[in-house]
Amino acid sequence: MESRDAAALQALAPQGDVRSATRLAALARNARLLDLSNLSARFLAQIGDTAEDGSWTGAVELSWRTGELDPSPARAEVLFTFGPGADRLTLTDTGANPAAANAAPSRPLAPLWLRGALSVVSTPRMLVMVDGTHNRVERVARRVERSRGVVRRVLPAWDGRVVVEMPSSAADLNETLGAEAGTYDGVAAVTATVDGSNRRRAPVHVFVNPEVEAAASGIGADLVMRHELVHVATRVPTSSVEPWLAEGFADYIALRDVAQPDTTSLGRAIAMARRDGVPARLPASTEFDVADSDLQAIYEQAWLACRIIAQRVGEEGLVEVYREASVGVPVALALRRVGLDRHELVEQWQRRLRELHE
Repeated sequence: MESRDAAALQALAPQGDVRSATRLAALARNARLLDLSNLSARFLAQIGDTAEDGSWTGAVELSWRTGELDPSPARAEVLFTFGPGADRLTLTDTGANPAAANAAPSRPLAPLWLRGALSVVSTPRMLVMVDGTHNRVERVARRVERSRGVVRRVLPAWDGRVVVEMPSSAADLNETLGAEAGTYDGVAAVTATVDGSNRRRAPVHVFVNPEVEAAASGIGADLVMRHELVHVATRVPTSSVEPWLAEGFADYIALRDVAQPDTTSLGRAIAMARRDGVPARLPASTEFDVADSDLQAIYEQAWLACRIIAQRVGEEGLVEVYREASVGVPVALALRRVGLDRHELVEQWQRRLRELHE
């Protein structure tokens, strides 16, 4: 595959199987457009039983790197479907196989580039791949460009390198990430390591939910992308920053140039405070669950905390708190170093929520 030879890949398909041959040829095109390198594959084991037609699914340890934008290759377990041939094994499918995935000892990934022809926009510092039309990938790429500029105004040290992936459906997003069905159905986007690991140099990409993206307004989709690019710039998936600070910081940057009243920005947090009372503490990590119906309210609470930090010690102070927390400094200590006590922060945060919901 690394040679990007479409004919050689097509030859792996069963004789007369046009669908498999077409899909395999698309992989060669994807490899060229995405500048895939460091490709290797090691067979691990058969998953499940052999079907009546002689086909079977195998788990393969796959390694790959997306051009020069990934700091190191991704390494993950991926499913391939093999079939009998006249004198050799054939390859009939790559990537997703939900039935076999349920039988696998660990949840396999289904990398987007293995799943059919993609539309791609590539620049030296940006790569956007979409399982969809060229118009759609161009729209996403423009959004990335706009959002990258917003993020770099606050984080100028970030070099702006980013890879964005958008599957064709929410179900495909879950499979791409190796998640259980339905996990990310209601999530607009997620920034994650490509291989699901927390290795320090694991490649980090933004994965967009196409169904939520299609329904979002222009500014709404831009805010989502800004938020995710902050996560890329700060490598949140491989850091140990407290979730309230990571998510609140990302929303602070995303919203810093958006003029709207607090009753709008904090609408869900206000409703939650009216229903349950003002929280006794900042949001805990367990509250950032994608399945929680109050997740947006929790994000708003986190944003308010970060905005209060910026109001008290300035935007540079907030950035410094985040920088120190990202290298392991306890948040309470990082706050004290810029002149703010954590208890004082919590009290001001509670006071603001109380004022808004009364």
